[in-house]
Amino acid sequence: LDEMPVGDPTDPDTQVGPLATARQRERVEGYIAAGRSEGATLVRGGSRPSHLSAGWYVEPTIFTGVDNGMRIAREEIFGPVLAVIPYGDVGEAIEIANDSSYGLSGGVWSGDPERGLDVARRIRTGQISINGAPGGMQAPFGGFKESGLGRELGPEGLQSFLEPKSVAITAEQAQALARSHTGGR
Repeated sequence: LDEMPVGDPTDPDTQVGPLATARQRERVEGYIAAGRSEGATLVRGGSRPSHLSAGWYVEPTIFTGVDNGMRIAREEIFGPVLAVIPYGDVGEAIEIANDSSYGLSGGVWSGDPERGLDVARRIRTGQISINGAPGGMQAPFGGFKESGLGRELGPEGLQSFLEPKSVAITAEQAQALARSHTGGR
């Protein structure tokens, strides 16, 4: 975490900026308290950074000893909180990842690109990166299950703004239209 400086988002050295609102910071702090009370082990972070007296900051926070039934594992926190859940094999890891009401985005880390792609295909999220690859602005963005409705960006994001319409015409009308668009040729 020392390599992830918390601070002013306009500073190029900053890796973690503030949350959007005081209310969101309180919400994230509530999740941190829930993690502790449910028996997860706080390994790092969990507080407001001592070097920042103003702003809605929360230290990057890591919990271990997490099981998939805990709130910090089941709910979308939208803050710098990582819940580490152990698994026995790749199949179990995929089961844990898919055992959620949500599916906005995820990440797979692997030294084997083929295996990483195989795992990514089996996880039910609207977006997933392999080894931290950034998502493209031309690609659709949106979640599965209870994470969002529809898609933004890409051609799929435009679909919600369109209203398909069918117009029926006779063969003679189609021929007349074709002639008028080709200059009568």
